[in-house]
Amino acid sequence: MKLLHRVFTAFVLICFMSVAGGAIAAEAAEKPYEPVEGQEGKDVVWVPTPFVLVEKMLEMARVTPQDYVMDLGSGDGRNVIAAAKRGARALGVEYNPNMVELSQRAAEQEGVAEKAAFVQGDMYEADISQATVLALFLLTENLNKLAPKFLELRPGARIVVNGFGIDGWEADETGMADGDCGSWCTAYLYIVPARVAGTWRLPQGELALEQSFQRVSGVLSSGGAGKPIANGRLLGDQINFTIGGVKYSGRVDGNSMHGDNGAWNATRLNPVTR
Repeated sequence: MKLLHRVFTAFVLICFMSVAGGAIAAEAAEKPYEPVEGQEGKDVVWVPTPFVLVEKMLEMARVTPQDYVMDLGSGDGRNVIAAAKRGARALGVEYNPNMVELSQRAAEQEGVAEKAAFVQGDMYEADISQATVLALFLLTENLNKLAPKFLELRPGARIVVNGFGIDGWEADETGMADGDCGSWCTAYLYIVPARVAGTWRLPQGELALEQSFQRVSGVLSSGGAGKPIANGRLLGDQINFTIGGVKYSGRVDGNSMHGDNGAWNATRLNPVTR
């Protein structure tokens, strides 16, 4: 009888443990994914941007319903969701599929799922060509690697970043968030400049331009003499420079430049295509 009792007791215990284990597993399966601040990702560590800084970033980028906003390494989706709340179409590219699902649920809960979308993918391979705004929280090394793609965006596209800048590219605007932002209170805005490097024909001669992001330098050659330009600068498709005390202001349109009020015109001698 004692042996039978022991067998029965063991059987009951095994059944109990099986049921309890199944319940725990089911509870774990039903529990939503919760990211942990500082968790490792493919190329970055996840640290969320404070909500007050998210709003400051979108304010600096002047996001409107006409914009298409993208976030690379979008994490929990807060940049994308905040942009969608401003009426913009927005897309987040995130490598972690659990974060993608988390972001999609958050967009539904916030009532912006029709405007805020999320896809699983590598941020370095993402097609950003249609974006008018990039809202990012990446390290400088990530931003430097992406910079060539940034410069292929349409002139005037805005890139707003949290905390870290792009080497060699001076921010067009720096802003500070108000309120509870902890260690992350600074945002930098970069406006994609038109591409003007090359030789241009002006009525006064040939203008050879060199470009480093929004800074422009060069020489106007005429009759064997050369005059260097000063204060050359771009803001999107707007260009300003000075030659021999004469100020030139205008807009770049592909392989043409047009002075304000028709004051001057220039044509690129070595056309480029985007």
